[in-house]
Amino acid sequence: MSDAQIGRRALLRGAGGLAALAALPSLAACGTGTSRVSSGGGKGGKTVVIRDSGGSYGAALQKAIYTPFTQETGISVKVLNLDDAPLLAQIKQGRPQCDLINNSMMSHTKYVKQDALEALDLDRIKSVKSAKIPDSQITDHAIGSSFYGACMAYRTDAFGGKKPESWADFWDTKAFQGARSMVHPDGDLPELEFALLADGVPMDKLYPLDVDRAFDVLTRLRGDIKKFWDSGPLPGVLLSRQEVTMSTVWDGRIADLQKQGVPVERQLNGMRRQFQGYAIAKGAANADNAYKLMDFSLRAESQAALAKAFPSNPASAEAYTMLTNEERSQLAGAPEYFDKGFDTDIDWWLKNESAVTKRWLEWARG
Repeated sequence: MSDAQIGRRALLRGAGGLAALAALPSLAACGTGTSRVSSGGGKGGKTVVIRDSGGSYGAALQKAIYTPFTQETGISVKVLNLDDAPLLAQIKQGRPQCDLINNSMMSHTKYVKQDALEALDLDRIKSVKSAKIPDSQITDHAIGSSFYGACMAYRTDAFGGKKPESWADFWDTKAFQGARSMVHPDGDLPELEFALLADGVPMDKLYPLDVDRAFDVLTRLRGDIKKFWDSGPLPGVLLSRQEVTMSTVWDGRIADLQKQGVPVERQLNGMRRQFQGYAIAKGAANADNAYKLMDFSLRAESQAALAKAFPSNPASAEAYTMLTNEERSQLAGAPEYFDKGFDTDIDWWLKNESAVTKRWLEWARG
């Protein structure tokens, strides 16, 4: 997942967030996106335009997916880094600049509510079956390709050799002393699930979330939360500077810290998974090529190649068999870790995100 832009993420909260942003002329009309064309020319001028979030994730997609796709098919891939609001506005006007959209499955669900995506013909995406994409990530309008996990990170030198094993330990500041950090809604969904797990709610009984109970549990820890993080790198900075001993974090950030020699470890028990995936823009000019790129991207070997280039957890069960033991052990989606976590209930959050975020902001201000 790309680092969130402060403020914009909060504006997107709630099922109506995309519609509200699209109604803002300053956002809907702006050309904030950038684009680039993959290496290798197309045969006969064949092109497909894909939206992704850019940055290091976009660079990894270029290396692992787009360039090999062009080499195999002769279809040039143009990449558009565009925010949701202007892209949605283009689709609503019948003039989408992109064909294929790489976005969170939650965002895709919001797009569906705006009638902004094409209904998929699964017969044209053969790799869904061969890659063994989970049924839960196959919808009428989008297919999940990877996920990121929100989990716990801690300093291994902070607790006299003890290791936190659960969210209850995260809340136990007597046995595991030191300041904490948790996410701000500008960075990710409020972490109500972790509070409920800390209070003894079984992982398979989390939803529908008991919001009142979650905030009661959060309040117990409020005085020990030194900072709420709003971008992916910040938990690592706080841990590196020893400003906190534990933080919530996106799982892919831990390996980078360890390579830098920071004494940190992750705990995947109770990890919250959020999936990324592909959808075709309503009225896409190059729908045929969009299907081809989606099919290529969902191949097990393509997802494995992406995992080698970026800390991305493939949705494909087959992809993990194509990685070395060392590569696989770094991924929270590996078979030995998968049962430790749970999938975010997108439908629940779409219905409740706006209200929860408003309450969270009031709670954080005290």
